[in-house]
Amino acid sequence: MKKQQWPVEDVRHWLEPGPVVLISSRWQDQDNIMTLGWHTILEFSPSLIGCMISAGNLSFERIRNSGECVINLPDAAMADTVAKIGNCSGTNTNKFETFSLTAETSERVSAPSIAECHANFECRLYDDAMVERYNFFIFEVVAARVKPKPEWPQTLHYTGDGVFRTDGALIERRALFTKVS
Repeated sequence: MKKQQWPVEDVRHWLEPGPVVLISSRWQDQDNIMTLGWHTILEFSPSLIGCMISAGNLSFERIRNSGECVINLPDAAMADTVAKIGNCSGTNTNKFETFSLTAETSERVSAPSIAECHANFECRLYDDAMVERYNFFIFEVVAARVKPKPEWPQTLHYTGDGVFRTDGALIERRALFTKVS
């Protein structure tokens, strides 16, 4: 079958970077949650994650000022909540209260974790060299907690235009991966 042209502004449909997450933050005793789909693993040790957070988002200034946040991993059962959080402003909405989410005390950062999420990754700002120009934060994960089951939760992946997809079946190919000396 011949390939057809695709709009370059919609390549995220094919190249989304990973599961949608909920970023929780705290600044001056004010909490917020935002939905985020633009993140990437940058390094394994220290564990570094890059996130593009729009400067127009309330969380941008809270995270920039506090230098920390929690990356929370929701599962597919939270799809409605994830979409609604991403489509309202924290300026006039207490998102924990409005969406009946439980703010848990984090171990190493002041930002709260979200109890209902499958995993919580507490982060501190590691490098802000690209924040001013690209709104790109580099965080170090300083604490991580993950529910033991299910081992592989069904996560959400945003394709744009209000459409999410979920993970498919696992395909194991360990025998084909060898360490290079």
